[in-house]
Amino acid sequence: QVQLVESGGGLVQPGGSLRLSCAASGDVFTVIRAAWFRQRPGKEREWITTIRWNSGFTDPLDAVKDRFTISRDVDNDILYLQIDSLESEDTALYYCAATDRYTSDFRSPSNYAYWGQGTQVTVSA
Repeated sequence: QVQLVESGGGLVQPGGSLRLSCAASGDVFTVIRAAWFRQRPGKEREWITTIRWNSGFTDPLDAVKDRFTISRDVDNDILYLQIDSLESEDTALYYCAATDRYTSDFRSPSNYAYWGQGTQVTVSA
């Protein structure tokens, strides 16, 4: 089992930046892949970006790859999401997720067994 706890969300002005953190605990050595998702008001949960835990190789959504950067600290078992040039459309509840299984469909929420509780990001002037 893996436990995930997000932090770092908040209210930010358009054009600002945030770094979200996701602290992992438990059987982190079993994690193969981690990811960030978000759920905007009235929308379904959507995948943003993913990282292979051991290699650090990333696969970001093309539409946001210039502004969203995923990384991880394997020594401290922390996953990060750096968000730059924030826009009002980025307002959402952001979730980190992890899986201990190999999957080709890393964009699907159903392929992640472990989830954090979410951290709210609100972009507003």
